[in-house]
Amino acid sequence: MMIAAPVNALDYKEIPGLDPNLPPTAERVPAEPLVVDMEANGRVTGKNGGSLHTLIGRSKDVRLINVWGYARLVGYNEALDLVPDILESVDVEDGRVFTLHTRKGHKWSDGAPFGAEDFRYFYEDIVLNEELTPSGLPPFLLANGKPPKFEVLDETTVRYTWEDPNPLFLPELAKARPPFIYRPAHYLKKFHDKYGDQAFIEAEAAKTKARGWAPLHNKVDDMYNARNPDLPTLQPWMLTSGDNDRRITLVRNPFYHRVDSTGQQLPYIDKVIMTVADGKLIAAKTQAGESNLQARNLSFSDITVLKQGEAQQNYTTALWPNSKGSEISILPNLTTNDPVWRKLLRDSRFRHALSLGIDRTLINRTLFFGLGKEGNDTVLSQSPLYKAEYRTKWANYDPEKANALLDEIGLTERDGSGTRILPDGRPLEIILETSGERQVEEDALELVSENWKDLGVKLFVKPSQRDNLRERAVSGDLVMSVWWGFENGIPTSEMPPSDYAPTREDDLTWFQWADYYETAEKGGEKPDWEPAARLMELYKSWLGSTSREERTKIWEEMLQIHADETIHIGLVSEVPQPVVINGVQNVPLTAIYGWDPGAQFGIHRMDEFFMAD
Repeated sequence: MMIAAPVNALDYKEIPGLDPNLPPTAERVPAEPLVVDMEANGRVTGKNGGSLHTLIGRSKDVRLINVWGYARLVGYNEALDLVPDILESVDVEDGRVFTLHTRKGHKWSDGAPFGAEDFRYFYEDIVLNEELTPSGLPPFLLANGKPPKFEVLDETTVRYTWEDPNPLFLPELAKARPPFIYRPAHYLKKFHDKYGDQAFIEAEAAKTKARGWAPLHNKVDDMYNARNPDLPTLQPWMLTSGDNDRRITLVRNPFYHRVDSTGQQLPYIDKVIMTVADGKLIAAKTQAGESNLQARNLSFSDITVLKQGEAQQNYTTALWPNSKGSEISILPNLTTNDPVWRKLLRDSRFRHALSLGIDRTLINRTLFFGLGKEGNDTVLSQSPLYKAEYRTKWANYDPEKANALLDEIGLTERDGSGTRILPDGRPLEIILETSGERQVEEDALELVSENWKDLGVKLFVKPSQRDNLRERAVSGDLVMSVWWGFENGIPTSEMPPSDYAPTREDDLTWFQWADYYETAEKGGEKPDWEPAARLMELYKSWLGSTSREERTKIWEEMLQIHADETIHIGLVSEVPQPVVINGVQNVPLTAIYGWDPGAQFGIHRMDEFFMAD
């Protein structure tokens, strides 16, 4: 439960050990901070102090502090509702007019005021500046291809008005990697050609080897990556200077906008210390007690060894279901260049046969001890859009029916080894390409290969690299691949269904159609397969929608198309993600683990975690 409270309503506590030169808590927090009632939320009121140690596989993963901290203008709560966070409130009219109210007295981490000018600076001086943003306005700031009218109404209020509805706007602000439509104008202006001293800009550009003011500005304007310790932030923890690339210390933001109902300013934890370790050793180091909170670089295969270390190190290994639509998803490339494969892959009977020919129960038991949920790559039971049919349709193991479907297509001839023959005389041999990043994919495909062999379908698994895989999708040489399932397996109707339609060029299922959409019909191919064309129509209808009921109907039809067509061949979902909790309180034992929505720890409010005595 979150409530707004005026300063005088709370008896603010001072944080032990905080810089004595800072103002008292009542002057650091906004006039109406975001107040959290821990007990009402089923949590324990914590205490300020302590350091949390965690392990990361590479130094650039320090940016995860801005994911886990999850201070957003609006963010998802655990019920997946969008609620104001940094903002005091948001007013929405007709799905077109968005009025954003910041909190009076809210300050950046350096104590400078945060408000309307920071939004204006981003919109007028960064995103509309061709030198800083040559690509122009991002899609979430366009509605039907048109930009908004931006207005500053007063020091704490801004308004965006589009001619058409823009349901993308608020969900974008709640992402694990948000667009940060505000910037610390007081800090960045000195690097901007329009405001800054030219001698200073030239000296700084020379110091950092930037080729001009714009590259310099872009370098210091680093809201997500957490590489510039001088850049003010609104997140719960901020980067300090003087660390090396192996050990990075993040300290509390003394002007953070959230407090608990007893008057303690959040975050409870003083410091987050990230230590870089070989990714292959992180499970062993976690077992040895070197991390207080760890999920990054841990996988299902580590659960056994982590459980073995619990008694000795006195930690808990929680198992959070992964929120992706499937742990492993086989992706036919419906826009492959090969005309024979293109026709066959678009035949629903072929995809249904491949799906019916997979023994998912065997895969689940062999690889995941039966802890996953067998079925399609689709929304999970935690989503309000879930229907059992979406998961089960064409996903039961029925090799007899699978063989009958292949016969019905006309693939009745076989060679001496029992492999069916394609219409052009080639054996039905599928080359399925992988990124080579996950052993579990190759283990699962080995079992799939044995299943498909019984159908007269020969499977060859070809390990590659992520970049090569995408290049082959772009060139049309890719026939089939394997990847994670849909990133968002727990959507609500208010979240954009962009993953379920050909809208993104990085989708290995239908690059040419997605390219057609992303290039505004200048590249790629217009969808000439009816289900894909309908999915695009529905996605565009969602973009123009104005009500929850309308968006729910759109989502349901899109999910039904995926279930009917088996566009992705999912295997097992909700596979547990191990989360090791060592001396940290308020970390849920049962929770979802995902990127969008979720921000991994973010949706569970890591600023409310605290260190045990």
